[in-house]
Amino acid sequence: MAEFGVAALGPLYDLTARRLVRYASMIARQQQDAEDAVHTALTKLADRPSLLVHLDAPWPYLLRMVRNEALLLRRKQARVHGAHDLSQLLTYCRVDELEQEDDYQRIWQSLRKLPTEQSEVIALKLWEHMTFAQIAEVLVISPNTAASRYRYGLEKLAILLHEFAEAGHE
Repeated sequence: MAEFGVAALGPLYDLTARRLVRYASMIARQQQDAEDAVHTALTKLADRPSLLVHLDAPWPYLLRMVRNEALLLRRKQARVHGAHDLSQLLTYCRVDELEQEDDYQRIWQSLRKLPTEQSEVIALKLWEHMTFAQIAEVLVISPNTAASRYRYGLEKLAILLHEFAEAGHE
């Protein structure tokens, strides 16, 4: 980016947008809000490309930017819509990439039922193949906290998926 400046943002978008939206969806809980969070973060980079130039690890920084934007949007939505039950929000959420098949839909819906702190660690670990140390850097928590959120999240996810399977066979 140092050499190409703002012109490097197009390839950066092509390389990262799908992954960033998928991650932001774990936090924002709505596809459109996730896309807005990514757009806002990348717009901030367009205004100040120097934010990434001197970083040793720009990917965690970019993830943190998107996370912050997604959290802001989620807080705004909560204020605008009042105290909506999370299950009401889930009926409006879509991530086309993952909901094309029934199995992916079940996994996606189950992930959304987890606390955000757990689902975002699972998303970073499984989809982004990050270590707990890297996840800790993005979320500004300890690696042990990241590992425990991952473990607890997987335990809850297994229970939710088991409940889905049982409900489908009744």
